[in-house]
Amino acid sequence: MAEKACVKRLQKEYRALCKEPVSHVVARPSPNDILEWRGYYYGKIKFPPEYPFKPPGISMTTPNGRFMTQKKICLSMSDFHPESWNPMWSVSSILTGLLSFMMDNSPTTGSVSTTVAEKEKLAKASLAFNCKNPTFRKLFPEYVEKYEQQQLPTQPVPEQVSSVTARAEQSRPLLEEHDNSTKDEVNRVNPLKDANNQQRKSFPTWLLLLLVSIFGVVMALPLLQL
Repeated sequence: MAEKACVKRLQKEYRALCKEPVSHVVARPSPNDILEWRGYYYGKIKFPPEYPFKPPGISMTTPNGRFMTQKKICLSMSDFHPESWNPMWSVSSILTGLLSFMMDNSPTTGSVSTTVAEKEKLAKASLAFNCKNPTFRKLFPEYVEKYEQQQLPTQPVPEQVSSVTARAEQSRPLLEEHDNSTKDEVNRVNPLKDANNQQRKSFPTWLLLLLVSIFGVVMALPLLQL
């Protein structure tokens, strides 16, 4: 069981880590055991009950090409070298040192030698590997959500439908404008037709009688000459 001073120290360091995270590193204590921390790239930092007076044990879970998995790593800040441990070091110090050593190629107990290409391949596969681990899923739900979103199939059909709908909506005002212009043309033609009809209907009667009289006189002239 952890000593009270150890628990208080780790709680304080976790709050500090949340305020000022270590660049490129994510680490959180297990919900049921503050002595056990997990990180992503997925690994484990196991603190002794006497922390900060004794160093933690450090191991990796995710295949990474730099350290063996499920095996303690020999570092100056791990329990491999308790004589070099400094109680002033914190979780942030441990994470920073681990990251620095992970970027290095120096051999040590628990390390492996691989190519850059192999490390890159393992890095790309790391999220899928981690999401199979129940503890990881519980501690890092945001990464699990990210992974699940990556697995969703793309659905371009709704976008195409939306695009067609948008084009239809854009063309509708043009069609309506064309229909309105056609109606206006019809309306302009109809008054002319109505005017002609009115002219035909309002042809003067007296003029019609005059024309009939003139026609009758012209027809009667040959008879008068006889």
